[in-house]
Amino acid sequence: MKLSLQSIGKISILSATIADPLFAANKHAEEKPNIIFIIADDMGYGDLACYGNDVVKTPNIDRLAQEGVRFTQAYAGSAVSSPSRCCLLTGKHTGHSRIRDNFAKAGGMTGDKNGKVIRRANLLESDTTLALMLRGAGYHSMLINKWHQDGFNPNAGPLDRGFDEFKGWLISYPESNLPYYYPAKRFNNRQLIDVAENQNGVQGRHCNDISTDEAIQFIQENKKRPFFLYLAYDTPHEPYIIKDRGIYEKMNISDTAKTYAALISNMDKNVGRVLQSIDQSGLRNNTIVCFISDNGGAVMAPRRELKCNSNFRGLKGNLYEGGIRVPIIARWPNHFSKKVTSDALIYFPDFMPTLAAIAGVKPCATSDGMNILPTLEGKNQHTEQRMLYWEFPGNSQAVRWGKWKAIRTKWHGELELYDLSRDIAETTNVAKDHPDVVAAIDAYMKTAHAESENWPTVKE
Repeated sequence: MKLSLQSIGKISILSATIADPLFAANKHAEEKPNIIFIIADDMGYGDLACYGNDVVKTPNIDRLAQEGVRFTQAYAGSAVSSPSRCCLLTGKHTGHSRIRDNFAKAGGMTGDKNGKVIRRANLLESDTTLALMLRGAGYHSMLINKWHQDGFNPNAGPLDRGFDEFKGWLISYPESNLPYYYPAKRFNNRQLIDVAENQNGVQGRHCNDISTDEAIQFIQENKKRPFFLYLAYDTPHEPYIIKDRGIYEKMNISDTAKTYAALISNMDKNVGRVLQSIDQSGLRNNTIVCFISDNGGAVMAPRRELKCNSNFRGLKGNLYEGGIRVPIIARWPNHFSKKVTSDALIYFPDFMPTLAAIAGVKPCATSDGMNILPTLEGKNQHTEQRMLYWEFPGNSQAVRWGKWKAIRTKWHGELELYDLSRDIAETTNVAKDHPDVVAAIDAYMKTAHAESENWPTVKE
């Protein structure tokens, strides 16, 4: 396999050509379907029954997969929350995105986390979000529960970055998310209000249930106009807390696994409530529903016991498959394929150009994503011909290109190379056997990284 910098240029041109949404915009512009994103937090690739879990019960999400497209080679924007969601919201990979890690190395604002002073970056007014883009197409938008793009800046909430409504919690107001999963206070737009059922330490209403109630209310109130709902559950992020462990209480598994599984099943129940609300409102055929997770399972998760990250190497916080490969399911009746399992290579930056095509608007010119609408409709886009990119600036980089996965765990270190078609667990480094592939990926990595004031890197 002989590759050159000229070849890399051709790959970039091909990706840009495929990503152009204009060919699809006219077909879908007038339909203006409602768009709902449901985001799990730290849920691994293997945590759902429809992705092979034989313990955790997720009948509603499984049904969503049966009614749409289930992706088996789909990736988050990063291996931790803030940058991953930034990639989703802005269409940029972490070599270009505003937020590239949970904690910044410079700039941003400082604040407290568990008694330590840390620094965080936040989305700026100049950043184009999905909500801001869809507003231009006449969409009314709401973000529910987790934002995680404000850093410690109280003026960088969802309402300041394109969303019309917001209910949930902010990093910049820690009291809006305490106690975890049973919050005593919660934002209603810009007002921090009491959650009556959770006062004085009482665990009255779980955050999953609160968020779903808010989502159903939003759907019912906006069913006569196109809407964009971003429903970001906390589940199954640690600490794992839920009063009722249901069917798992008597299972022969650890207490951690019981609570973890119960959290996911509770979220699944609430996803079912959202789907039922869509049906009862007569919106089923004109509503896109996407279910995703922001990154892989975390260190505290019962990863071995429940196979949270399937058979992948790695976990939340690193760029091996277990940290970034995630479930992605998409349904739009009579438009997207049905009962389809797709091995197309997709990741979070793809959603901005795809939704732009569907809504009939121009996407952000600097998006790193591809319009994958043809893939969702059952056509072959050859997504394997482009390179997908991730980084933690100054620490690590990774690329997925066809069957190849390359990763360096030190910023200027040697690249590891894995053939995922034969070695899904990334156990055998074949870099020495394919120097041409390594050279091509290394050259691309140099072009994919742009310096960031919040994550300055040391040059070689």
